[in-house]
Amino acid sequence: MTGRGKRDSSDAGAWQVYVVECRDGTFYTGIAIDLDRRLRQHDSGRGARYTRGRGPVILRHSERCGTRGEALRRELELKRLSRAGKQAIMRRNPLRRAGPGRRS
Repeated sequence: MTGRGKRDSSDAGAWQVYVVECRDGTFYTGIAIDLDRRLRQHDSGRGARYTRGRGPVILRHSERCGTRGEALRRELELKRLSRAGKQAIMRRNPLRRAGPGRRS
């Protein structure tokens, strides 16, 4: 942990990259340590600026990453994909469980 209560990149295995579908049908890609908490933040309007007013969100894809740096690199790769590219990844790697209150 750092001095402000945030985890640092030494928390190996804890980071995830995720893609959610917003209420308006757009996709948002981000990273998190606690994915369930982050999804609740998006739904409550306290998540990323992009998802405010676009909730509730539906988790469509997630991947575990070893470090924060790896998660950030993978996030950038996913963000650079077209909508069709993101949908192709979601079809190839369907979520096995949607999580609490999540439709997949």
